Amino acid sequence: METINRKGYQMGNTRKLVLIGLLVSLGLILHFVEAMLPVSMLVPGAKLGLANIVNLIALVIIGFKGGLLIFFLRVFLSSLFAGTFLSINFYLGLGGGLTAYLLMSAVYYFMKEKFSLIGVSVIGAVFHNLGQLLIAYLIISNPGIFYYLPYLTLVAIPTGIAVGLITYFTTGHLSVFTSGGNEDG
Repeated sequence: METINRKGYQMGNTRKLVLIGLLVSLGLILHFVEAMLPVSMLVPGAKLGLANIVNLIALVIIGFKGGLLIFFLRVFLSSLFAGTFLSINFYLGLGGGLTAYLLMSAVYYFMKEKFSLIGVSVIGAVFHNLGQLLIAYLIISNPGIFYYLPYLTLVAIPTGIAVGLITYFTTGHLSVFTSGGNEDG
């Protein structure tokens, strides 16, 4: 049984399983590389969102369900490896990432003619921060936490643009993998 996604990529089950494994692995690597970067010195708690590249690639290449599976596997495995499973950091990452993924999916599938992958990525970056702040509010019950959103948004917009550009150029080169490798050039 073959899977055909919105971009027209076709892949069999084995190829899809291999791609999911590779994308989860890449997401884990990007997550841990990003954890080593001192970005949060500029805005405390801010990150580049490098692992979101994998979520967007999965959304384009595999589709909504496969991308959601990759997201959950990446979040759970990275929290297990980092020793943060079921901690506040885990819930912040899960809440923010799920909010971002669901909104990116909605925009990608229902507003594709109005938003490029770069726009989809910026929406994901901004709503990732909003999702995290909502989870933080549920934990600490202090609405003052939302005053932090403009500062996080100032970081989210350029990083969302960068993630969107990387995804755009990467998905163009992945058609050989998803089509079975029979393309020339």
